[in-house]
Amino acid sequence: MTARRIRAYAGQAVLLAVLGLVAALLLTAAPRLTGEYADRGLRADVAGLPHLVRDVSLAVERPAPAATGQADLDRYAAELPSPLPNLVDRRWYAASLDEEHLIAVGDAPPMDGGARKMFGLRAQTGVEEAAELTAGRWPGTRPGGPAEVVVSTAVAETLSLRVGQRLSFAGRDGQAGAKVVGVFTPRDVADPVWDDLGYALEPVTPALDGEPYVVAGVTDWVGVDVVAAGTGVSTVSGWRYRLDERRLESATLESVTAAVAEARRMSWGSGATVQTSLDGALSRFADQLHAVQALLAVVQAGLVASLLGLILLAARLTVLRRRDEFALLRARGAALTAIGSRTLAESAPVQPLAVLVGWFVGTRVPGPEGTFPWPVLVVAVLTTVVVPVLAMHSQRRVGVVGGRADVAWRRPSVRRLTVEAGVLVVAGIGVVLLRRRGLDPGAGVDAYLSSVPVLVAVAAAVVAVRLLPWPLRLAGRLAARARGVSLFLGVARAGRGAPVALGPLAVLIVAVSTGVFGGVVTTAVDAARDRATTLTVPADAWLTGYTFSPDAEHALARTPGVTALARVWVDSNRRLVADAATPSRQLGTARVLVVDAPAFAEVVARSGVDVDVPAALTSAARGDGPVPAVVSPAVADGLGDRAAVDVQSRWYEFRVAGVTDTFPGVGVGTERFVVLPWQALPEYEHTPIIPNRYLVAGDDIDAAHLLEVADEAQRQRQSEVLGVPVTRTQLPASLQTWRAYRGELDRSGANDVLTLAFTAGAAGGSALAVLAVGFAVAADAGGRGRMLSRLRTLGLSAGRGRRLLVYELVPLVLVAAVTGAAVGAALPRILGSALGLSAFAPGVPIREHLDPLVLASVLGLVVVGLAAGLAVESLMNRRMRLGDALRLGEENS
Repeated sequence: MTARRIRAYAGQAVLLAVLGLVAALLLTAAPRLTGEYADRGLRADVAGLPHLVRDVSLAVERPAPAATGQADLDRYAAELPSPLPNLVDRRWYAASLDEEHLIAVGDAPPMDGGARKMFGLRAQTGVEEAAELTAGRWPGTRPGGPAEVVVSTAVAETLSLRVGQRLSFAGRDGQAGAKVVGVFTPRDVADPVWDDLGYALEPVTPALDGEPYVVAGVTDWVGVDVVAAGTGVSTVSGWRYRLDERRLESATLESVTAAVAEARRMSWGSGATVQTSLDGALSRFADQLHAVQALLAVVQAGLVASLLGLILLAARLTVLRRRDEFALLRARGAALTAIGSRTLAESAPVQPLAVLVGWFVGTRVPGPEGTFPWPVLVVAVLTTVVVPVLAMHSQRRVGVVGGRADVAWRRPSVRRLTVEAGVLVVAGIGVVLLRRRGLDPGAGVDAYLSSVPVLVAVAAAVVAVRLLPWPLRLAGRLAARARGVSLFLGVARAGRGAPVALGPLAVLIVAVSTGVFGGVVTTAVDAARDRATTLTVPADAWLTGYTFSPDAEHALARTPGVTALARVWVDSNRRLVADAATPSRQLGTARVLVVDAPAFAEVVARSGVDVDVPAALTSAARGDGPVPAVVSPAVADGLGDRAAVDVQSRWYEFRVAGVTDTFPGVGVGTERFVVLPWQALPEYEHTPIIPNRYLVAGDDIDAAHLLEVADEAQRQRQSEVLGVPVTRTQLPASLQTWRAYRGELDRSGANDVLTLAFTAGAAGGSALAVLAVGFAVAADAGGRGRMLSRLRTLGLSAGRGRRLLVYELVPLVLVAAVTGAAVGAALPRILGSALGLSAFAPGVPIREHLDPLVLASVLGLVVVGLAAGLAVESLMNRRMRLGDALRLGEENS
């Protein structure tokens, strides 16, 4: 008998089962995907960090033989705070002599004269395995003998070194002899073993007169001791531990961060100090992750609330369809518990199984294992008992006279008004608490605060339901004067409450507000990232080098795809003084940007970026007196009428012509900067300002050709400085495009989780909103069927019947769309800093930004909702056989 009833009402049972399955899938898959994307983002961020940031390094100056530090390599790793020892992957020990304290001299050019040769020495584990000798052998220094050194191919070419050549290292206390015994080339320059040997692989050659060579070589432990003893330069012993990013998990992020911070505070027996910034990088990622988890909690709460609302609507629809059956059972003497047991026997074999299937599918989604799925268990219980509970509630009073089901706008009871007022009060208190306390998933999920956006949407639905009758009644009076019956009947039915009831309207508003909230936050973050990108790359491309020849602009401009160029010189920590005549009166340092302002304006215009070049810079011209400058507020506070700044070892006087918090090209987060107009600065024939960057505008720029030309310009400049031909540049030029930098921001941090949250909110909210419209239509399908049957006998066409439904649905869908859109757009401002959106665009404020596409999508949702309602109506009409509705006289036939 139970199986027969299940088959008889299979449609309602399947609908409820599908909703339970989707709810279980959402509750199971969303946390797993969040964990998977968070782990992926964490590992990618750590893998991209510089070694000085990501590695845990210990360093100490000690006179002991360099080789003795190898015995401490494993011991220090074991003493790191837990869980760091289990995360250590590779480790190195090194003994080094800093290049700033050693000057090398040789017996052949260019080692025997010219610019100084700052030559660092380093002995390190793992070097021999990571390199291949191209000449000679590896060092084997004998005690008391000259230190044996091997150099890279790049250093050998730069300094014209060869195997067997004698060197002398000079320090503060004397000299030490050395001998080049080999030349090597790295097997893989990206191998982290070379991270501390940058000057060995990429030597620095002088770019300006008076600058030195900066290089490094590799020796053995005895070689370090020999040179240290002869020169008096202190040996620095270092132990470096690389954490395996593949073992990092977002779930253990806080414990790893705390362990790294503790390692920095520890007192090591040898007096070593820990050098790392990994805890700061992990903290920044944690801030992003907490912010996105807060957003995901808001979105998930909206989706789950919408699903629960649909489950209640589906259960209510099932009870309405079977109310005559339940009334007959009550008339025959059945107790309420008998009706509950009857419907429970129908739900128990179906609903828990559907929820179990949803949970099982959700567990197949990649991601870390979670705790016991209590929310899934609650959904299973809810979908199983909701129909029995509503069935018993509907039959708690036995009536013999049926009322009009199409009249819903009746005077609300005191109990209902109290509940609605309570919803408004709870939502208001939640907003206040959320703005004060914030939403921090790191401290545990607060169900109440996470549900505040849902409560706000429900409160808006309550207000809309109470206010809507008045304009609908006025519209009904106006429609009574129009020709035709469709408009009048549609507005009249909507004014009596069908289908604009609190249940469907609340689900619609929650679903729409969830989707719009996600869209508004997405556009706000995108706009902030656009501003951050423009501040960093204020053109189509940003060409960076070490130093270019003064005439490089003409060659670069001929590169295919380049339409405009602007020369730039930028450098940090340049000295500021009150007067160039008395440079001793210093005003601190600042980042200085010298730019050809008219060319900058042209590049900006051709690139199409949102940059406003100040007129004070573009109109500046060369003349007497200080040049106009744009400075940051931090710099302006300490300046008088005029000041001077160091640009390539020459003082230039300027006056403050503008003060701004940010300037394109200076970078994000720079507090002290000075921007000077290049075209207004005095020109010096023998010491012109040498550009080190170019702003480039153009489409489909030939990047390879542009970099080739840029490197040739750098080699030309270095050859002029050194007086000898230079075959390779110490710092190859790099090209950073606006689009590439913008893409990096989208791929950094917890952005994948952010994308998941907004995609789920937009897609899920739209789908659930359409389902809510379908439920609203299905709920009154019987009454509408009888009305259409009567009107058909009076000559109403099928097209006008569909138009009647549209007139009924327009108030529901339009009010829900407008109210939901308003709530979704207001939520970011209501929640304020509780969302923590500033973590996704560091250095740039997040401003609320409503994209016109979001509004267009809301209008599109209105159209889709109406189409869905018509589709449901057509399906219900075919099943109900409208021609028989009058003869049968049953609403639920």
